Amino acid sequence: MAKKYSLKFWIIFWFISIVFLMGWYFFLQARNQKYDALETMVNLFPWGEQSGKEFGALSQFANYLTQKDDQERVFFILFQNNMELRPGGGYIGSFGILKIKNGAVTRLETHDLSNFDGRIPDGIVPPYPIKETLNVSSWKLRDSNFSPDFSVNAKKAEEFYKIGQGGENFDGIIAVNASVLSSFLKVTGPIEVPGFPGTYESENAVVDLEHQVEQGAYEQGFKRGDRKAVLNLLGEAIIKKVSSFSLTDKARLAGIILEDLKNKNIQLYFKDPKMQKQALAAGWAGLVDQEWTNDYLMVVDSNMGALKSDRVIKRSLDYKVDFSQEVPVAVLKITYEHTAKEKNWMTKDYLTFLRVYAPEGSWLTSQTNVDKPVYGKELGKKYFGFLMGLSLGQTKTVELRYNISNKINPDNYQLKIQKQSGLGEIPVKVTIVGKDGQSKEYAFSLVAEKIVGE
Repeated sequence: MAKKYSLKFWIIFWFISIVFLMGWYFFLQARNQKYDALETMVNLFPWGEQSGKEFGALSQFANYLTQKDDQERVFFILFQNNMELRPGGGYIGSFGILKIKNGAVTRLETHDLSNFDGRIPDGIVPPYPIKETLNVSSWKLRDSNFSPDFSVNAKKAEEFYKIGQGGENFDGIIAVNASVLSSFLKVTGPIEVPGFPGTYESENAVVDLEHQVEQGAYEQGFKRGDRKAVLNLLGEAIIKKVSSFSLTDKARLAGIILEDLKNKNIQLYFKDPKMQKQALAAGWAGLVDQEWTNDYLMVVDSNMGALKSDRVIKRSLDYKVDFSQEVPVAVLKITYEHTAKEKNWMTKDYLTFLRVYAPEGSWLTSQTNVDKPVYGKELGKKYFGFLMGLSLGQTKTVELRYNISNKINPDNYQLKIQKQSGLGEIPVKVTIVGKDGQSKEYAFSLVAEKIVGE
């Protein structure tokens, strides 16, 4: 199959060759230098509670990828555009195959899914509501990331790859959202590309690139075959800037990598049990916590044919649990704001398949501003699912009331909130009403999973 170098490919190519591997190499270098150099580097990082596990994981990954053992390691890279949100991050438009041997990249190829999915036979029934909303009768690789749990998505993606007669055996699977490029530009600063208009800045880089490739190139008189030239040149400009980075800049870059791993813009799955254990310990495996036995909340959206509208959708959560009633009740309010006022080639009225994951034993009693619910059990959780539409410029609050599981003890209450891959910061308010009627309130921005309560 011929290569097709898409926007998603180049975003991930930069990530692999500059960001991710540089981060590992940086750690490897520091580990092999004198103690004071290592200490200096560690002091530059925004370490948190997970610092030891994260540092250990990065060191292990560095060893794994750079060891000179004549073993070729093959990775399946899923390119996810989170401007079109899916449960596992973003819509998968293409994938890459990365091969590493003795610490060097020996091959990097990419495949556009519009071509590859044609090799997957029809007949695999897609999960609800893909068929009903997208008029897609067969499940393919592009829609494989329909679980909020990355290990499920990774295995499903590999399954579709094999069904499509893919011949590689993978050592690991990596999903990366398009917003990683924006994160990277936070460190490099604005980038100008000679011969092309505008400046690429962190806040709008992905949107601006998509516009340049899909719209601007034609307006500027570029031939179809040259419309993606900007991607090569932008990559070269970034590489040039990174090559002059100081130790402090490299530390900031590695810190950005850590943030994208924490908030699940990068998700890792390894076949090697030791590597997977490291990813799990560091919180980078993108898993739904099936071992958590207290209260739990995860809100998961799936863009159902609403173009790239997720870039202009704002969300906030308000969760209240009340133990003062005879039957403890949870009230969840999810507010959506469609900030776009007009339809264009990237934006239209929004339609999402919303799933709310709660502890097993929870029971939905009422819902507002959503369609008729569907129910399911997976990943050790109960979920309530709904279709929800949102017009351009509209703000809507979905309200769900449900009895929480009788296994939740108010005397040692804690709430774990896990965030969907592909979302930015989400304002959250949590109110806990005890048996005595006394309330405790918490307000924060959700950027990664969080535990609330005593």
